[in-house]
Amino acid sequence: MIQIKAPSKALKPVIALPGSKSISNRLLVLKHVYALPLHLQNLSDSEDTKLLEEALKTINGKSNGIIDIGHAGTDMRFLTAVLAGSEGTHVLTGSNRMKERPIGTLVEALRSLGANIQYLEKEHYPPLRITGTGLRGGHLSIEAGISSQFISALLLIAPSFSEGLILKLEGEMVSAPYVHMTIGLLQQFGVEVSLNANTILVAPGAPKAEIGEYSIESDWSAASYWYSICALQTNSEIKLSQLSPLSSQADAILPDLYRQLGVATRVTEKGPVLTHTGEATTDLFKYDFTNCPDIAQTVAVTCAGLGIGAILTGLQTLRIKETDRILALQTELRKLGVDTVADETSLQLMPRNSQPLRFHEPVSTYGDHRMAMSFAPLALCGSSLSIAQPEVVSKSYPGFWQDLKTAGFSVNLRA
Repeated sequence: MIQIKAPSKALKPVIALPGSKSISNRLLVLKHVYALPLHLQNLSDSEDTKLLEEALKTINGKSNGIIDIGHAGTDMRFLTAVLAGSEGTHVLTGSNRMKERPIGTLVEALRSLGANIQYLEKEHYPPLRITGTGLRGGHLSIEAGISSQFISALLLIAPSFSEGLILKLEGEMVSAPYVHMTIGLLQQFGVEVSLNANTILVAPGAPKAEIGEYSIESDWSAASYWYSICALQTNSEIKLSQLSPLSSQADAILPDLYRQLGVATRVTEKGPVLTHTGEATTDLFKYDFTNCPDIAQTVAVTCAGLGIGAILTGLQTLRIKETDRILALQTELRKLGVDTVADETSLQLMPRNSQPLRFHEPVSTYGDHRMAMSFAPLALCGSSLSIAQPEVVSKSYPGFWQDLKTAGFSVNLRA
């Protein structure tokens, strides 16, 4: 349990955010699959990235065995693809929650390309036994509305296919910016890849570009919690370093979203500067998070803290994350006195009409890092806030609690 108390004076910190987890994980896979002599600067220090790095070292050693990636969903998807084309036989598994997260769409796609993959427990779910084979590639169709990580996993290994890949996307794509990120990184390394309408073409052949060092930009998902803090604290000014305003990260939409919630973003050479501008410009915040679901929790909690209503749509992937994030949000917001209505793809928050938030119970996190970090800014709305399982932040932002202290918050572990 951790107890957070708001600063006694105006917030004016300079925060060095961690490297982008999304970019870090993609670059690690490219470096491994194509044996690139690549030095990665500002690599994410997240647990997910560390687990992926260790798993890839194990595969490099060509040792058969068990790879356990815990809660790391991206690792599960990317490693399924990597192992399908690697030497040896491995069992890929994870936490109990990971065994409830479907992977059948990716497995069937890889099987159609020649992969040897078996389910060890429940059909279409981890754990998997994967025996590496030479994947031929060719034509493939995949449902695009389940997880963009399935698509990115295929694209990252596609240049190694003897026939390349012609990938047809069926239906509306979720989290599309992450697929564009993957395509952009492949192109940076000299891979011939293009997206035309609903078809992605990847030419066979290893990356050609000689890039010795790659500096990874900071993580926009991590920035979201500081946007929330700025929205909830008057007279605040927060400087975020190494954060690119021209980023391919989906969550770089934050400046546009938080402009409605009372935060201005000024771009500088060192990174954006956030300032509190006053009241939110809307009484009912509306947004479709299909392309950026990772910041939906942060925005929902910000709206709750400001006391305004919200209609958040495009949340279909939140049901199968580290927890059922829609249900978790509903449960914890109701404990604070915020009325909500939800269905499979959306969440609505009712305005509080000047009623104060209730901080009688600790916020439960359900093993989900984003639950802990999205609720932490609410310490600005009361005398103090307690959050269970504070260690979960290590999954994406291990230094979060220390950064809160740097900003002037009181952060204390409790029994």
